[in-house]
Amino acid sequence: MKSTLFAALLAMASLANAATYNIDPSHTYPSFEADHKGLSLWRGKFNNTKGTITMDRAAKTGSLDITIDTTSIDFGHDKMNSHAKSPDIFNVEKFPTATYKGKSFKFNGDQLVGVDGELTLNGVTKPVELKVDRFKCVQDARLKREVCGANATAEFKRTDFGINFGTPNFAPEVKLAIQVEAIAAE
Repeated sequence: MKSTLFAALLAMASLANAATYNIDPSHTYPSFEADHKGLSLWRGKFNNTKGTITMDRAAKTGSLDITIDTTSIDFGHDKMNSHAKSPDIFNVEKFPTATYKGKSFKFNGDQLVGVDGELTLNGVTKPVELKVDRFKCVQDARLKREVCGANATAEFKRTDFGINFGTPNFAPEVKLAIQVEAIAAE
């Protein structure tokens, strides 16, 4: 009984030091590159993203909850945007959002270096590890709040999420890059 109470008190103390940050949609753009018949790489991004990050840097813990509006896909090419929204690829009518739920943060000393979580895309949820190669928090003079930013990358197979268009002529591997900035909640 005492150990259960002690564990609950430790968990509550850890939550007390955690800070919540709201994703800044004007500074956060998940982008990706995928094979185009072995000839070139098509690059695209999603223009609308929202979510929250909860982090306790002292305890080296955190979580994140990000929602990506798949209807905001942008290749810089209208015809490709339309095709990507179709049932062949992202099927945005049925799945207008993708989500990433980060469950565990990885630190090297004080530096955030990774996040283990789950990506849900086209109604399929799979584990995807984000590698963080840049992370920094600063006090923003204009906002008068802390702002954190990061660059994260991941690789996965689109076929694992039911996006099979063009295989095998189009390789299934996708490289994901996310620039993210988040503002401490008031």
